[in-house]
Amino acid sequence: MTLQQEIVGNAMQMAVVNLSPGQTVYCEAGKFLFKTTNVTMETRLSGPPGAGGGQQPGGAGGGGMGGMLRQAMGTAMQVGQRALAGESLAFQYFTSTGGEGTVGFAGVLPGEMRALELDGTRAWFAEKDAFVAAESSVEFGIAFQGGRTGRSGGEGFILEKFTGRGTVIIAGAGNFIDLNPADFGGRIEVDTGCVVAFEEGIQYGVQRVGGLNRQGLVNAVFGGEGLSLATLEGNGRVILQSLTIESLANALKKAQGGDKQGPTGGLFSTHAG
Repeated sequence: MTLQQEIVGNAMQMAVVNLSPGQTVYCEAGKFLFKTTNVTMETRLSGPPGAGGGQQPGGAGGGGMGGMLRQAMGTAMQVGQRALAGESLAFQYFTSTGGEGTVGFAGVLPGEMRALELDGTRAWFAEKDAFVAAESSVEFGIAFQGGRTGRSGGEGFILEKFTGRGTVIIAGAGNFIDLNPADFGGRIEVDTGCVVAFEEGIQYGVQRVGGLNRQGLVNAVFGGEGLSLATLEGNGRVILQSLTIESLANALKKAQGGDKQGPTGGLFSTHAG
């Protein structure tokens, strides 16, 4: 069943979802705005049952005490992963009863939202906190970027992963631009904080800004990008945002008279807060 949704607004967009009778959509805790009275709301620690990541009706999927134990352990692993990733520990589920219903969701920063349609053949990856809501046939997971990519990438170490079939709604800061690295010679280099989401098949990595020479050090110290850039390679859809959380935080600090960016930016900048 296709999720009927509309993205409204401009500077701070919202998603208005129209649910058919019995249809369920879930969101990360804190992204809910409003609902009609015939839509029930339930908070759970587990993922959606229809996506294979959560509770099974009537204790199905194992039988007896063993099934309940496996279910509890699965839920604990999901919660542990989300806690380690700094994500919300719980999901809120909304189901329409007694007719069609409406639910509204929003992100947490001024910016755009985007509805992604999953057909079951390709997963999508997104930055932390990008997830807003999805229908119950979409599974939410955590992907950990290991090795040098994780240690050097900062924002890119932990990603949200969406699999299955259906609609998932994401949000970011500022305006979005859709790119395909294949249109630019197969590879693009991006500020690590500008990556919102990308399709499975895109190779994500992190590289040093310039070499360990005079120009490389000048780029790192005065360029505002620090020591690393994200690299995206392959043929697939990439969504970037025009505003990074760090730049927004630094702008707010500067407006309050407590600029944390420093006179040179780049390597000598510090995260606000």
